Amino acid sequence: MNVTEQSQLRPARLLRHWVESDSYDRAVFHRLKADAPSLQAVEQSGGKLLPHFDAFLLDLFAMLFKMNIVLHSEGDVVPSAAFYRVLLDHLRAAPALEVLRQQTVLDETRAGLATLLLGERLLRLLKSERILTRAEMLEFWNLEQQETELAATGAHIDTVDELRQHAGQTTQRRLNELSQRMRRETEPAERRLQHHARQVRATLTDHAEHIRPRVQAEAAGVLDALDQSAGAADNWGIQLGNGDRSRPGVQIELGKRLATNPKLNKLAQMVGHMRAYALALRRKMFERADEETYAVGLGAELSRLLPHEIVALRHPILRRDFSRRLLDAQLLQYALRGPEEKGKGPMIVCLDGSSSMAGDKEIWSKAVSLTLLDIAQRQRRLFRSICFSSATTPLQVLDLNRRQHFTADVNKILELAEYFPGGGTDFQQPLSAALECLQQARYRRGDVVFITDGECRVDERWLAEFKRAKDQLGFTLVSVLIDVGSNALGTLAAFSDKVTTISQLTNEAGKDIFLKVA
Repeated sequence: MNVTEQSQLRPARLLRHWVESDSYDRAVFHRLKADAPSLQAVEQSGGKLLPHFDAFLLDLFAMLFKMNIVLHSEGDVVPSAAFYRVLLDHLRAAPALEVLRQQTVLDETRAGLATLLLGERLLRLLKSERILTRAEMLEFWNLEQQETELAATGAHIDTVDELRQHAGQTTQRRLNELSQRMRRETEPAERRLQHHARQVRATLTDHAEHIRPRVQAEAAGVLDALDQSAGAADNWGIQLGNGDRSRPGVQIELGKRLATNPKLNKLAQMVGHMRAYALALRRKMFERADEETYAVGLGAELSRLLPHEIVALRHPILRRDFSRRLLDAQLLQYALRGPEEKGKGPMIVCLDGSSSMAGDKEIWSKAVSLTLLDIAQRQRRLFRSICFSSATTPLQVLDLNRRQHFTADVNKILELAEYFPGGGTDFQQPLSAALECLQQARYRRGDVVFITDGECRVDERWLAEFKRAKDQLGFTLVSVLIDVGSNALGTLAAFSDKVTTISQLTNEAGKDIFLKVA
């Protein structure tokens, strides 16, 4: 498009996007933004550095999501968005992009997550002035201001032209003169804008090769981050959420946190392995509970019918009576009884968050906690986590599955996973908090799991009161001592039903815990 043709297109009629997108693409992206605060934050932060950053994010999403990528011509897009074309061209030429698109095309969750990760990385490059200086960013804002002024003038001209069509002859002549005068006054501004835009494009052309390796390196980094986090984000909500796939926007937030927090990523992997081990262990040990025949009663359980009831099926008249009594649950059958299930109340896990627990101990203990959460969900029991450290540090108390059908709250799970207070160790404060929970009438006969790597002296009077309340409520307290010798068992043994010591942080190390609270 030459200068004469371009001057006939006012900025109000030009596009801010480089990648063609339809209404469906835009609706998907807006829905993702509504559910993903991180996408909104990137858009707002980028909009402070360069104009039309929101349009650029949509271009990134469309480039990753759409099957076919079609770019608008240079003359169809406002000059103040010229820098984004350079970025898009470099990204399209990156070897990692095609591999990335194999994971994101037509997958709104992965495309949204890749858009977020790539947008954040490019934003960091802009903030550090490694691809544009502040002076160059200011040039784009100047272009945008000129475009806005021309667009406002163009809107006035359009209004005058519309009024002229419905006015009388005399008024039409005056409005025509006004329109022509406004157009003449606008031409110098259009020429200045075109000249300014050519200068900016020339500068971008000179810097293009300098920008290319940085942009393409970020694309490769996003590919690695997506590989590590997307699968974990897919499984996290299914394993520890509501039993189904979360909304795409929620998945994006989770994937972003997994990509930027190695501890969360490692925890997600360990939880998956430990959960599979715990489920296999429970199926093996508890599929068939020991039961005994102790009486004869009425019911409709065909597997426990008395023999003479089955004989009645051979008689044509008695068969009808059998069918009637089956519907009314009035058939004679054996009554069975087995051991009473343990843990009628909630499951409470007290996690040591002292400084000595940092590292693999923290990851293992939280993986055990989240595996126990999965068991609690299956048993339809409430689950509370209490993270403690020194006596002066407030407890982190989280109820993780108070939702409908005891489904877990993923946000609270992440809050538990990321929190680590550090400091010293105090046993009395978390145990008193657990006792307070169990003292409510509806929460009797619960299970408490106490995980620590150290010892702490407790007050004798407090200990006597705690043991009295424990005997009264009848709950089970299992303690896990991590990587500490037998000399530290004294305090734990004083208030625990069972103390397990472990030195290797493996899935099998949690066997006693999973069996005890089943």
